[in-house]
Amino acid sequence: MAGLWSTLRKPSAKYSLLGLLVVGFFGGIIFWGGFNTAMEATNTLEFCVSCHEMRDTVYQEYKKTIHYSNRTGVRAICSDCHVPKDWVHKMARKIQASGEIYGKIMGTIDTPEKFEAKRLELAESEWKRMKGSDSRECRNCHTFEGMNTEVQKQRARKQHELAQRDKQTCIECHKGIAHQKPKGMKEEE
Repeated sequence: MAGLWSTLRKPSAKYSLLGLLVVGFFGGIIFWGGFNTAMEATNTLEFCVSCHEMRDTVYQEYKKTIHYSNRTGVRAICSDCHVPKDWVHKMARKIQASGEIYGKIMGTIDTPEKFEAKRLELAESEWKRMKGSDSRECRNCHTFEGMNTEVQKQRARKQHELAQRDKQTCIECHKGIAHQKPKGMKEEE
């Protein structure tokens, strides 16, 4: 009995390492599950419109668009357009968005008037991000290959053909597709 007690009081390095690996493995699973659950919770419409800055401005505009209500019943929510699907780009966007919380905390956009004063700056930042990613989030649903140009109006068909030829990205022509265009936009936009 004394030999067993001595062994339990001084565990071997092998069993210590094994125990550490088991605890680390299960701890990692629990951490990853919680982290991923929190990340996905921030991709819901309810989360996005939980602050009045979004709920009272851009959400009201979006509800009047084809991305909210259309004949097919398909609805794109905020994260469909503003958060990449793949993990690396999603994490980069989440880190960037955490910096945007600054406007909420500091009160730089906490009234409709302050929001409108910053709308152009906010929109230009988002347009730049979308152009830089070749409108990756738009292309989750819309592709040139998937378009049936035969049912498009003549002007749209021509514009899409030119855009495809010139390798333009969606946001170059579709600013204001889900939110009103900011006052003070340059004429060419």
